[in-house]
Amino acid sequence: MSSSSSRSSAPVVVWFRDDQRLTDNPALEHAVGTGHPLVCVYVHDPQPRTTRPPGAAVRWWLHESLRELDAALTAMGGGLVLLQGPEQQAIEAFAASIGAAAVCWNRRYSPAQRETDAAIKAALKDRGIAVPTFNGHLLREPWTVATREGQPFQVFGAYWRAARRDYSPEPPRPAPEHIDFFPLPDAARALATDLPALALQPRTPDWAGGLRASWQCGEQAGLRRLQAFLSQTLAGYAGGRDMPAQRATSRLSPYLRFGNLSVRQVWYAALSAAQAGRGDPSAARIAGADLDKFLDELGWREFSYYLLYHFAPLHQVNFKRQFDAMPWRADPQALDAWRRGRTGYPLVDAGMRELWHTGWMHNRVRMAAASFLIKHLLIDWRVGEAWFWDTLVDADEASNPASWQWVAGSGADAAPYFRIFNPVLQGQKFDPQGDYVRRWVPELARLPDAAIHAPWLARPAQLAAASFQPGNDYPLPVVDHQDARARALAAMDGLRGRAAAV
Repeated sequence: MSSSSSRSSAPVVVWFRDDQRLTDNPALEHAVGTGHPLVCVYVHDPQPRTTRPPGAAVRWWLHESLRELDAALTAMGGGLVLLQGPEQQAIEAFAASIGAAAVCWNRRYSPAQRETDAAIKAALKDRGIAVPTFNGHLLREPWTVATREGQPFQVFGAYWRAARRDYSPEPPRPAPEHIDFFPLPDAARALATDLPALALQPRTPDWAGGLRASWQCGEQAGLRRLQAFLSQTLAGYAGGRDMPAQRATSRLSPYLRFGNLSVRQVWYAALSAAQAGRGDPSAARIAGADLDKFLDELGWREFSYYLLYHFAPLHQVNFKRQFDAMPWRADPQALDAWRRGRTGYPLVDAGMRELWHTGWMHNRVRMAAASFLIKHLLIDWRVGEAWFWDTLVDADEASNPASWQWVAGSGADAAPYFRIFNPVLQGQKFDPQGDYVRRWVPELARLPDAAIHAPWLARPAQLAAASFQPGNDYPLPVVDHQDARARALAAMDGLRGRAAAV
């Protein structure tokens, strides 16, 4: 065999990361288009040295998602090769073991990930291995949007207008009809492992029963969820998305986080559904406000990755550095009550229990729960962000810390610190019949609507009718709202005073 024919039959490695799908996967599409046989791999580093270890809920989803991806590749005649260990070491050794012609991947955006990818690319190129990379995770990559002065935007509205100006994302591409898989030599098989060996799922205790009951993972499940959202929920989204008792949000975030769906798929599917609705009298009417609000939510995801790229580490450092002097409190008992959904504020507690059971929380309630920790309890936002990092199935390095900093007032384009959610009023406004609270805080279920968001204020007759004793059947508030509000504002005033004195 000539050297040219040998080279043409050399395999191409497709390295899956947070793009665990076959449809609209630019790295996979490019690899198939080369005409070379493919090897599809995923690398799990159980002790990453440069990036955050994934939280427990993310690890659970990852297991399920990898299983689904392997099944999809197996159905096409191949499978997913699992490697374990430091990414650079694992990819280099594996590529060498099969004589790879190229390694393809879709790009990542945190500084640590970019540094790792750059080192891997340089090492592979030194071995004569090509490394084409692609955008498979965002509508627009962070370096493609800037102010007129060439600086990164720090306000969402200005960023989003610039990102959308004279620009449309490329339409999503279909999954390959056929993949020619490369048979692994023994040296490569020796480097691979199996999914149970990654130890991603909980064992003792097995706390993931609620996650299994709440979610189906992987690409096909993501496509079904997308279709259900478009046909059942997008109409009325602008108003309904704030009501946690309604199934009025997309619940697409974990599928986007793992790349079971691409953001381009979601974008174009929403546009198509809105257009189809205008021409079909029997279809639910998707108002322009519904579509615009949903696309804006995709824009906030883009903006979070933009901030991660330009201003990381978001999970460690205040975007507004004056918050470095914030007099945060250490209050282990109050923190434990918040984590367990035992603060005495029903909307907050319902959200925290939903989070623990399902690995997800309604966005309106996320804001209320985060605001309560930061402003009512005066506990550092990083403590709450770390808890969400461990318990959310959709936790990622961009949206999770960016959202926490937004609530704290320390982030880009953030809510002002003096905006302090009243958890009682939030419940009365967004869960007026108490259906959401009754679902997740069943000990309050017999209270009337008028009392369910402030049970400690219920009239004696209401308490007797419900056979309910505040402080016994359900905790009294861990802090008084007015006292907590005054304390938070005083802390902020002190912060301003110190900044002015500098």
